[in-house]
Amino acid sequence: MTITATPLERLQDALPDADWIVDVSRVARLSQDFAWYSPVLKRQLADKRADIAVRPRTEDEIRGVVAACAKEGIPITVRGSGTGNYGQCIPLRGGLVLDLSAYNGFGWVRGGVGRAQAGIRLAAFDDEARPHGWELRWLPSTFRSATLGGLFGGGFGGAGSITYGPLAAPGNVLGLRVMTVEPEPRVLELRGAEAMLLHHTYGTNGIVLELEVALAPATPWTECIALFDAGDAGYAAALECASALAAAPGISKKEVCFLGAPVPDYLAPLAEWLPTGCHALLLSIAPQSEAPVQAMVAAHGGRIGYRRNADEVRAGKKTLLEYTWNHTTLHAMKLDPTLTYLQTGFDPARHVEQVKALERALGGEVLMHLEFLRTKDGALTCSGLQLVRFSTEERLEQIMQIHRAHGVHVNNPHVYIVEDGKQGRLNPGVVEMKRRLDPQGLLNPGKLRGWEQASQAQPLAA
Repeated sequence: MTITATPLERLQDALPDADWIVDVSRVARLSQDFAWYSPVLKRQLADKRADIAVRPRTEDEIRGVVAACAKEGIPITVRGSGTGNYGQCIPLRGGLVLDLSAYNGFGWVRGGVGRAQAGIRLAAFDDEARPHGWELRWLPSTFRSATLGGLFGGGFGGAGSITYGPLAAPGNVLGLRVMTVEPEPRVLELRGAEAMLLHHTYGTNGIVLELEVALAPATPWTECIALFDAGDAGYAAALECASALAAAPGISKKEVCFLGAPVPDYLAPLAEWLPTGCHALLLSIAPQSEAPVQAMVAAHGGRIGYRRNADEVRAGKKTLLEYTWNHTTLHAMKLDPTLTYLQTGFDPARHVEQVKALERALGGEVLMHLEFLRTKDGALTCSGLQLVRFSTEERLEQIMQIHRAHGVHVNNPHVYIVEDGKQGRLNPGVVEMKRRLDPQGLLNPGKLRGWEQASQAQPLAA
């Protein structure tokens, strides 16, 4: 009796030299990210797994895998290092995980522009760029493990966004090389606004192979912690100081992070420098800005309690950046796994007043953590990564509605559909790009509602 090979077996037979991963536990690990930050996503995505994974090393290997998947109709979920927080790389419909972490070559730096393969780690990119006098414009707190492609496909920005805004700001990402998902894959170069149609779409509408990004002048950043006394007066002083530092045009900075009490208490490795109950600012500043920063902190009633220059930071192999952005959430959840978080955007015209109003309305239940930044249009504001004492999903939704009632935008981190995280808004060009690059709808299926709706109204390409 003839035994017919399964699609997955034919896939492996077609590419015997590829780095296939079939061990159930390893495939399960590569099917996960940090969605467990959300109790909602943890419940919804707990049983989602790929059937197989592969780790290609060259463009030809990627092409071979993609072509075979397109011929067999096998779903593909593209993965970097899996440092996302809302299920970006968790496959909903099985299939294959395309792990691009081994496709990590550095290309070049030319006149303030750098190019590299999607799987390069951000720290490795910085290490390559610095001898040329340049560095990445933004670093998420996961920079040691996060990949360039992962940041583009599922991230936002990070340290450096205080100066350059998020990745979405015009002029940050200049172009990319992308592969189509077809039986005979094509490779295209997209530039400017067209390239940005693949940004923050969770790899649903194209496989990004390389990215070309604008860089910043390399700077030996000094890191310090500004401390403010416990209590309402100290909270207000710390908040106003953070906003003033962020806005000061003559102060060169990479990071301004506000932590209202009791958030600093959760940063156990920094406990030596964070008195219990204090409010704190975590800062990364250029050496020439240190004196004016100290003066501004003192003028607001604070003091510098910790300071390390760039050489000391490098020798210590740990930076304050790894206690900011969503690493703050990670450190807090290590001590209290019942916590979860929000992602919010405040109004540039009244962000300080909004923060104070929400602290009055939700203080004790929602713990304020703010990252100061420029919007993609250049306006100074802050983005919240508040810690939430989770009780029920219903209460979590109420808390988000309270933020919206105060005029605060919520980028919901408890959903895995692209549009839902954007409050239902999506550029129609994103769906059209998917039709162009992934006509069979094989990339990360189930995550892009606009495509699902369009597919029901119009049959998919054969």
